[in-house]
Amino acid sequence: MMIKVRIIPNAKRSEVVGRIGSILRVKVGAPAVEGQANAELCDFLADFFEVKPRMVFLRKGERGREKTIEICGRSEEELDDVLETIP
Repeated sequence: MMIKVRIIPNAKRSEVVGRIGSILRVKVGAPAVEGQANAELCDFLADFFEVKPRMVFLRKGERGREKTIEICGRSEEELDDVLETIP
């Protein structure tokens, strides 16, 4: 499943803030330096969607705040159910 994410780096803790349309807003504690925020985002999303970290791929937006993330390892329906819990 491909999802679009808007990242907010340098937060106090990593958390899902909400959704704006189809874009998931996520805060991460790492700074946006040398890929640290991207790595923390992928680890956080792996925990959030309950998949292994190697099943989360950054496909687009390595240097920007808006990213396209691919999540594998679970069915589309299961991932959609997790997304539906976000207000």
